[in-house]
Amino acid sequence: MALILGNDDVARTLTMRDTISLLESSYADLALREAVCRPRIDIRIPTANPNRHYQWGTMEGGSTRGYFAIRMKSDVIEEREGPGGRTQEKFCGKPGLFCGLVLLTSIETGEPLALINDGLMQHMRVGADGAIGVKHMAREDATVVGMLGSGGMARSHVESFLCVRPIERLRVFSPTPANRERFAAEMRERHGIAVEACGSASEIYRGAHIVAALTDSAAPVLEGARLEPGTHIVNVGGGGVPDAASLARIDRCLRFGSAPAPTDRDDLALDDEYLAWSARPDRIRGRGRKRGHGRALPGKTVSLQDVASGAERGRLSGSDITWSERGNLQGVQFFALAAHVYERACALGLGRELPTEWLLQDIRD
Repeated sequence: MALILGNDDVARTLTMRDTISLLESSYADLALREAVCRPRIDIRIPTANPNRHYQWGTMEGGSTRGYFAIRMKSDVIEEREGPGGRTQEKFCGKPGLFCGLVLLTSIETGEPLALINDGLMQHMRVGADGAIGVKHMAREDATVVGMLGSGGMARSHVESFLCVRPIERLRVFSPTPANRERFAAEMRERHGIAVEACGSASEIYRGAHIVAALTDSAAPVLEGARLEPGTHIVNVGGGGVPDAASLARIDRCLRFGSAPAPTDRDDLALDDEYLAWSARPDRIRGRGRKRGHGRALPGKTVSLQDVASGAERGRLSGSDITWSERGNLQGVQFFALAAHVYERACALGLGRELPTEWLLQDIRD
């Protein structure tokens, strides 16, 4: 039997500490060539609504540990101007609903094992990436976080930061006062830390050891001129990279790695986070971001493999401004998380069963 697992099942089987550990192991396996993945691939097609386009996105990977997974997303995307600037909105079916699925298979038999909603895993794996960067690059005495954003990604990052640093204080800003006040109250109650909802974005930088931009903005939201010496940056959204002023001030960047080149085609290696193909590309809004950003700071970058092994130091001084970026390793994340969720769900008797024979056939494909 294959399993259909929802976000409630994921919540019962996967913790943030699990997620951090699983991702670190999967990145190590990739460096040793025990695992493999490719960059994200997007297909974009304009819709009848000129402000929207359809996007199908996939990322995949597997390892000799026994599992392979592909994560699939089906979205209608629209960029809008709002009080916080230009944002990217998405939905499936109707606003408020989304379609993201992870298909897990066995590399020993080829059988499909599980079909899993990706929502909670998505938030946890991005939060865990932020924590891995903080673990290796932030100051050991980092206790203060300045945060832009108050949504799901902000929640997962507060949880993940607490796994790797003794966070005591959080300053948060988002454009809607009710949202930031609600988020501040929730974080105080859930984590027992001091939280201040700030009236302006500029306030979150004051005294912050970690500055995290966690928004759905289509443009960078960090203000590099406001970063204080010794800050570690976490950036999600905003086109994939911090603003130009932040990049100019970064002393050291940690890159988790890059997907390997195709077998026997080293000339096709790339560092871009994703590649996109479009029908009627002139109709696709935001079409200038056809590719990921590659290596943003090649002259200042050190690899996670070298830092984790002790071959290189991460932060070189207490005054360094640092940043961490995953690279194009999304595909190697989902088999590790999905396999853990599947094994725990089997042990706990969770999920809905789907007869495997329904997914197989006797005509050779």
